[in-house]
Amino acid sequence: MDDATTLHLDSLPGPTPQGANLLDDGSGATFKTWAPAAREVRIRWDYRQNPAGDWHHQQEARLQKLDGGQWSGFVPGVEAGERYMFYVVGPEGGTEGVKRDPYARDLTDNPAWPDSQCLLCDPDRFLWHDTGYRTPPYHELIIYQLHIGTWFIPKDKDKGSFLDVMEQLPYLESLGINAIQPLPVVEFPTMFSLGYNGVDYFSPETDYGVQKDDPALDDHLQAANALLQQVDPSLTPYTRQDIEGTANQLRLLVDLCHLHGIAVILDVVYNHAGGSFTDQGLYFFDGKPRGNKNDSLYFTDRGWAGGLVFAYWKDEVKRFLIDNALFYLNEYHVDGFRYDEVSVIRNEGGEHGRLFCQYVTDTCHYVKPQAIHIAEHWPVEAPIVQSTATGGSGFDAIQNDGLREALRDAIREAAAGSTAFVDMDRIARELGSPKLTDNWRAVQSSENHDIVYRGRGQRIARMADGSDSRSWYARSRSRVVLALTLTAPGIPHIFMGQEFLEDKQWHDEPGSAFQIWWDGLASDRSMADFLRFSRELITLRRNRPGLNGTGLNVFHVHNENRVLAFQRWVPGEGHDVVVIASLSENNHHDYRVGFPAAGHWREVFNSDVYDHWVNPGVTGNGGSVYASSNGMHGLPASASLHIPANGLLVFARG
Repeated sequence: MDDATTLHLDSLPGPTPQGANLLDDGSGATFKTWAPAAREVRIRWDYRQNPAGDWHHQQEARLQKLDGGQWSGFVPGVEAGERYMFYVVGPEGGTEGVKRDPYARDLTDNPAWPDSQCLLCDPDRFLWHDTGYRTPPYHELIIYQLHIGTWFIPKDKDKGSFLDVMEQLPYLESLGINAIQPLPVVEFPTMFSLGYNGVDYFSPETDYGVQKDDPALDDHLQAANALLQQVDPSLTPYTRQDIEGTANQLRLLVDLCHLHGIAVILDVVYNHAGGSFTDQGLYFFDGKPRGNKNDSLYFTDRGWAGGLVFAYWKDEVKRFLIDNALFYLNEYHVDGFRYDEVSVIRNEGGEHGRLFCQYVTDTCHYVKPQAIHIAEHWPVEAPIVQSTATGGSGFDAIQNDGLREALRDAIREAAAGSTAFVDMDRIARELGSPKLTDNWRAVQSSENHDIVYRGRGQRIARMADGSDSRSWYARSRSRVVLALTLTAPGIPHIFMGQEFLEDKQWHDEPGSAFQIWWDGLASDRSMADFLRFSRELITLRRNRPGLNGTGLNVFHVHNENRVLAFQRWVPGEGHDVVVIASLSENNHHDYRVGFPAAGHWREVFNSDVYDHWVNPGVTGNGGSVYASSNGMHGLPASASLHIPANGLLVFARG
């Protein structure tokens, strides 16, 4: 359309939210965007296809410039589902071109495609059912990390979706975890991705959605309502409107996760964006000449992971990222965030990066106090998880590599044979996360998306026995690693497939040889047995308050015997448990260790039971032991135990 047919929109009185927002009275929508260098900003809408299949707008209007480089206007009559785009004229005149709304709630297609447009959404139209859900306390979380596109791929599809994950909720519920942590779910321009190259921060990845004209959508709707009815038959069923659009499909996944007792913690990338930027995106949004990357509206010239670091010195950029976090807390009901590489924010952003961390955690804590904020920061540093009032960054928890690397190195050492040195002392030191003041703030894992990605580190099962990842050595050592992860202080974190002995590295490209082998659960007894082990171990963690407490006393460690023993409890309450771990290739009989009190102690968990369930040759203690008043290892009592080779035992009083 030429300028002669372009309408002029009046500026909006009072505060107006960024992006496109429908008015409650149904009269139309407001549009607002930040483009300080632009000479002119227009809004285009009423997109229609021509006979060739190309999309063209039928209506266009100029926005009014406000203070601070903001542009806004009101378009009457537009409704949810309307396609729209901004059009920016740069400071040197001419035309910069069409731009996607940085705050767009949904897109019509992958942003790399020329015909991708923004969709006007009404988030209030989605039917939420999760009003009674409460996020678990931080110390009770058990996190399961997965990748939406590759975790579960139905046999008739080439990639997974939000709705495919939704249909597997009974599996996750039976596993016993109470939180999922998907890898980043915002729009990225490539066909396949880990998600760390996002370019449209308010739009869920369209490749993770099912299109409204896909016949499978009706089957997904039926499955969603079946899951809803399992929880409460009186709940109002979802309608076709609730499941149409990628944004609604993510909402539906969160809603049903909550109804099935599972929190959703999103992985957000506030240290950089992109890996590639099209002309329609954030990069040079307000049309400045592209000679200097620092003239990009949102970014610096500093690169990270193939993208560009955000310009934290601009208050509007900090506001954009904080708005993004609040958006997912409010409009998607998510339960917190895992923040990618906070160390990059602090190192590249300097004082402004430090302030951003404080601003985002303080603001989110105010809006939703129960949501958790997990930092990835290397090296692990206590100030990252200290309050902003004391000068800290305000995060609640931090990914911890101390125990992770101690366990992975111990498995490498044990795999060298029965005479090799295994550093049990190192595991003992790292159990308490010594770099942190509060040990419960450590997110403990032995596998994650970075560590076992293709071309990087191996899965535990493969490390445990490089020649046969299904051997007794691989099975038993893998059980010890997962059991120590789940009995250590902190927040346990499991990577997809780890719960059933997946031995392959993973990759983000569906159809590769690195996909999770779900069929093995029906054909590979080792996998089925390991899944049973994982489920019952997770149940133990959730049901034993002592394993969720902060009390820790590592009272015995012996490198030559490859044995480690520690006590867990809730300070001021008790609930004591005693954990005995061995990476020895031989059983230990009549092995005496200390106990916190004399009397009978029940053997509430024995990892050896799960080898060829039920293991006919299990080494254990007949369900209980009696601790005499003969003190040992600094404790007032002791008991003589049978400790299985490559095994872990847990004892409790009640």
